[in-house]
Amino acid sequence: MGQENKNNSAQKARSGSNAVRMIAALLAVGVLSGAVLVLVYKYATPKIEMNIQGEMKRAIEDIFPDAVKIEDAKDEKIFRIKDAGGKLLGYAFIAEGNGYQGTIKLMAGMDPGLSTLMGFDVLESQETPGLGAEICGKEFRGQFKGLSITHPIEYVKNKKPGKPYEIQAITGATISSRSVVSILNGEIEEVRKVLKGGK
Repeated sequence: MGQENKNNSAQKARSGSNAVRMIAALLAVGVLSGAVLVLVYKYATPKIEMNIQGEMKRAIEDIFPDAVKIEDAKDEKIFRIKDAGGKLLGYAFIAEGNGYQGTIKLMAGMDPGLSTLMGFDVLESQETPGLGAEICGKEFRGQFKGLSITHPIEYVKNKKPGKPYEIQAITGATISSRSVVSILNGEIEEVRKVLKGGK
């Protein structure tokens, strides 16, 4: 009986020792993983930020081909765009909202009088390939160049636009088309308020 008790005690001691070692190992792995993640984050963050800035600059230059100076106007979401002579070409702004599959983030531009859309470029989208993803295509985006924004933008389906503020929705991707129109309309109104000092 005494030997059996000794064996049980030894077994419990070994089990306890194994549990402590296992917890210590898990703790060490957790600390090491955390440290690696922090290092990767610190290393990657500046590069990610640089890529985002580069993508935004490329989008602005696509909308305003004569852009030489890009200045923050307000809120780091609105930019004043000037040519080589310092002439104001217009304003670029970030517009973001929900699409069919996820967030749609756009860079758009308007003229100095805030009455004409100069165009837009897609910075981020998860829309369906072959359908909603066509919002990134030149054909759809081209409809917005020179579009009147004195009236909210509207979309039409299965026919050609008949008004200066209308665009044709992508066939089979009305939701994505409507999302782009809605995102732009909402942000255009906000940008006007900010630039006119109403906010």
